Amino acid sequence: MTRRSLRVPGPPRYSGKVTDSLPPCPECSSELTYEMGALLVCPLCGHEWAPEPAEAEVAADTVITDAYGTPLADGDNVTVIKDLKPKGSSTVIKVGTKVRGIRLVDGVGDHDIDCRIDGVALQLKSSVVKKA
Repeated sequence: MTRRSLRVPGPPRYSGKVTDSLPPCPECSSELTYEMGALLVCPLCGHEWAPEPAEAEVAADTVITDAYGTPLADGDNVTVIKDLKPKGSSTVIKVGTKVRGIRLVDGVGDHDIDCRIDGVALQLKSSVVKKA
């Protein structure tokens, strides 16, 4: 091993530019803060802290709507409006199938409804259901 491979990376070099996008250190009020992963770091006092979420991220609680624009909530009953063939299954979920007690989740891709149909747990897209 060479000496270079054992070096621990330090803070980025100060370029002389003051950036307004990063907040000052809450401990020593230094403006020389920088990002390291998900944390903000002060090179003067060594304080590390998580940035507070922006107001836009707090208000990002989106409303999930069905295919016709009606807002959905946890526990709602919905009806499937399109034939669906789940991956890895030979069965088909037919148009008009009623789904009771849905849960709204941040699923994979656009799949934002968690439910059970005929005892099988599935995730559905809100664009293929209507509120019953």
